Amino acid sequence: MSTDQISATESAFAELASLRERHGPLMLFQSGGCCDGSSPLCLHEGELLVGPNDLLLGEIGGTPFYIDLDQYERWNRPTFQIDLLPGASDTLSLEGPDGVHFVSRTPTCAAR
Repeated sequence: MSTDQISATESAFAELASLRERHGPLMLFQSGGCCDGSSPLCLHEGELLVGPNDLLLGEIGGTPFYIDLDQYERWNRPTFQIDLLPGASDTLSLEGPDGVHFVSRTPTCAAR
């Protein structure tokens, strides 16, 4: 499922499907600047405890996508497109061993 706030490229969908086959249920959490900047983290579902201030923005291929509500508001409620790029990130995100990393793209951050 994609919503108006969250979507993904075909390569991101494919990587999530592959990860789900190997690891079971997943979750994505939009990082706010720790570790590898503001990359979305892909984790085992429940690995990161979701709190009352975490917003479920939508799902990507059955994988829930969360963001801190205050961060979402500070960023002016952006829409996100999740993409996949070559090269492992510095995070503990599950896609790293595959030599790729997820990135978030937003219209407000797009190159002009």
